[in-house]
Amino acid sequence: MADEIHENLMEMPAPPKPAVVRVLLLDDDPANVFLRAAILRQHGYDCVMAGTVEEANAELDNIDVAVLDYHLGHGKFGTEVAAKLRQKRPEVPIIILSATLERRFGGVEDMHLLKGYSSVEDLLSALRGLEAKRRGEPVVVDAREFFYSRIAMAIGADVLVQIVDADANWQYVNEAAADYLEQPKEWFFGRNLFQEFPAMRDWRDVLHAVATTRETYIDRTRRGLMAVPRETERGSTWSVLAFPISLHDQRTGVVLTSRVLEQPGIFGQ
Repeated sequence: MADEIHENLMEMPAPPKPAVVRVLLLDDDPANVFLRAAILRQHGYDCVMAGTVEEANAELDNIDVAVLDYHLGHGKFGTEVAAKLRQKRPEVPIIILSATLERRFGGVEDMHLLKGYSSVEDLLSALRGLEAKRRGEPVVVDAREFFYSRIAMAIGADVLVQIVDADANWQYVNEAAADYLEQPKEWFFGRNLFQEFPAMRDWRDVLHAVATTRETYIDRTRRGLMAVPRETERGSTWSVLAFPISLHDQRTGVVLTSRVLEQPGIFGQ
């Protein structure tokens, strides 16, 4: 009986592999398009590369998603391809990449990513979301992470960024802050700053005042972020800034940014 079941299982056809998604990448900069193609291929996508409107238009029948750079130079724009694709194959999702949000693109694109601020992971998330949308599945976006990561990106990767609510419960930390506090990023959300790090108790009144009065606080001392500086920080001058923010859910919160301005041995003190 067991042998018979085994034989039947062996005869059953293997489940079909999911179709590979073909992505049109349009950019007049060869380095950009080759880099995006290499990354997307590592994540299982098939890429069709184009450097001109004409090359892109020739591939419109052979793609599943279009990722189009807005400004191509020489008076050409990716929206020309978007308009033609939408008319020819309205079911194909379109992502526009541009360096500005100042102009409206006419509504033919499904998604817009801002160059210089949107990351590779944003593009991959957009592609996965559009795939799910085509399959009729709900598209779930982590609005909190997206919202706060843009703030941290604008401040700078070398700055420790912590975002808390009025009670000092963490909403977000960037990689620099997580490394400094010696915990993984995902560990922080929902935990209380002062319960987990009592050495930061000096900041309790400051954060409460910033959250309630909506005023900004600046501290430039040699104490560091903690009440007592670490051995490696002694003699260093820190710049710590706390300013108010409306959180992703409209509650009042505080952004706490910190970085070393001067450090003995580097600046010759």
